[in-house]
Amino acid sequence: MQKIILSFITLMTTASVAYANGPVNWSLGMQESASPVHERMHAFHNDLLLPIIAAITLFVLALLIIVVLRFNRRANPSPSKTTHNVPLEIAWTVIPVVILIVISIRSFELLYYTDRGAITPEMTLKVTGYQWYWGYAYPDQEIDEFSSYMVADKDIDAAQGQKRLLSTDNVVVLPVDTDIEIIITAADVLHSFAMPPFGIKTDAVPGRLNQSWVRITKPGTYYGQCSELCGKGHAYMPIEVHAVPKEVFQQWAALAKTDLEKSYEFLKTAP
Repeated sequence: MQKIILSFITLMTTASVAYANGPVNWSLGMQESASPVHERMHAFHNDLLLPIIAAITLFVLALLIIVVLRFNRRANPSPSKTTHNVPLEIAWTVIPVVILIVISIRSFELLYYTDRGAITPEMTLKVTGYQWYWGYAYPDQEIDEFSSYMVADKDIDAAQGQKRLLSTDNVVVLPVDTDIEIIITAADVLHSFAMPPFGIKTDAVPGRLNQSWVRITKPGTYYGQCSELCGKGHAYMPIEVHAVPKEVFQQWAALAKTDLEKSYEFLKTAP
C-alpha cells in the first residue's frame, strides 16, 4: 500500500512537467509547447474542451444521483405516466447543438491556423519518409538531402543526452523565432511526420507534397516519431530537432552545405 501511495504522489508531482524535451517517468498530459500552434492546441484543450467535458460529466452525474434517490421503487412507488415534454425535448436537442457549434468554430480556427499560419515562410525544410528513416533537405540553404537514422541501443551516449528510441545520428537543425515551411512527402509507403512539441502531425504520402509549418519559440532538443504504421521498422524512425539561435543556424548551414559531419562537430561547441 505504501508503494502505491508513493507512486501516486510521484505521478501527481511529475504530471505538471509532462514532456520536457523528451519523455519523463510518470508523465501525463500533452508535451510542453515549443510553437504558437501547440500553444493554441493547449488553449483549445484546456480552456474550452476540458470545462465543457467536465460540466457535462458533472451534470449527467447529478441527474443519475437524482434518479437513483428520488425515483427508486421505495421513494416513488407510483411512477409518473408522462411520455412527452416538449420544452425538455427541445432543450436537450438545442443545447448539444449549440455546444457543438461553439466547439466547431474554435476547432476550424485552429485548423486554419495550423495550415496557413505561416503565409510567407522565411525558410523551407523538406522531409522525406523512407523505410525506415527520414531524409531532410534545406533548399534555401542549398543543403542536399541527408539521411537520419535512429541511434542503436548499443551506441547510445547518455553523457551526450541521447535517448533510447528517440535520438538520431544526423539531427535536424532549425533556427528559433523563424517561420519555417515544412514540405513532407514519402518515397515508398505512407509515413507520418509527427512532432508533438510543435503541434505537427502530417502524413507523408508517396507522390504528394503535404505542407505544415512551425515557429520554434525557444532553443532546445525536441523529439517526434513516425505516427503511421509503415512496416516492421515503424517504431524505429524517430525525429530529433535541435533548435538553435539564428546566428548559430547560419554558421551551421554554411558548414553543412559542404561538410555535414563538420557542421555537427561545430554544433557541439556552439554557444
